[in-house]
Amino acid sequence: MSSTVVSKTVSQPIAGTKASRVRFLRNPWRHPWFLEGFTWLYLIWSLAPIALAVLFSFNKGKSQATYQGLSLRWYWGDKVNSIWYNPQLHSAMFETLKLSALTTLIAVPIGVAFALGINRWRGVIPSSFNFVMILSFVVPELIFGVAMFFIFTQMPGLKDIGLGNVAEVLGLVTWNVSWPAIIVQGRLVTIGKQYEEASADLGCTQFQTMRRVMLPLLTPAIFASAILVFSGVIDDFVIVDLLSSNATNTPMSVIIYSTQHGGNGGPALNALATVMLLMSFVVAGLGYLGYRLMTRGQRVDGQQALTAIAGAEG
Repeated sequence: MSSTVVSKTVSQPIAGTKASRVRFLRNPWRHPWFLEGFTWLYLIWSLAPIALAVLFSFNKGKSQATYQGLSLRWYWGDKVNSIWYNPQLHSAMFETLKLSALTTLIAVPIGVAFALGINRWRGVIPSSFNFVMILSFVVPELIFGVAMFFIFTQMPGLKDIGLGNVAEVLGLVTWNVSWPAIIVQGRLVTIGKQYEEASADLGCTQFQTMRRVMLPLLTPAIFASAILVFSGVIDDFVIVDLLSSNATNTPMSVIIYSTQHGGNGGPALNALATVMLLMSFVVAGLGYLGYRLMTRGQRVDGQQALTAIAGAEG
């Protein structure tokens, strides 16, 4: 009798533990330990090499594998090989900024015009143009770059342009014009037709409606697309590598790859890559702050601003 009672009292806690464990596993609101651990593992795996590359840009010695102390030698301390005094690395920085600025100034207005035209044009042809815009996100950049290379080297009328800055800008504009077109078009769909109709009812011309009504409403989307284009050109490699003609019009991405791949790398390349990374961070930060500033009074939180700057929303 006593043994039966003891077995029952022992089995009851075991059954209760199993039941609570089952309830914990079936609870959809439990803490996602596995997903959180996998996320941290991915962040460490992806960010640790970048942190090491940045760290070795401040290396006092010439090694990319042995850290020999903290120094700014490869930024401006070395009078020969630092990125400030090395003419090749120095010109690569300004070439990257020049290509980014020119591409943004040309691609964004063209993309906005495309978005406005496609949004107002109905039929099979505008649908085809819209498909072509989206197609650029699917076509591999290598295929596009090779096609542009043959255009500027083989096609009559355009081969006179040749490779160089003009070819690079035209190729980058053609590749990036889809960003403002898609983002602004999404913004137009969100806005609707009511503002234009109300402006027309009040007697505004199409030009006045565009200048006083539509452009202020489209400004956040235009700004977000400009940030995306500018930051995208900073780290573009394939197009500029195929369309550059010499070292004077070679941007940072090509310099870093060609020098490191050729076995002539050093901490100066790490410093150049750090500057390139800093440019992207600065542009993204300015884009986030500018988008929040332009959308004051609207129900836009920080996560929505990041989504817009990332290109997922108009």
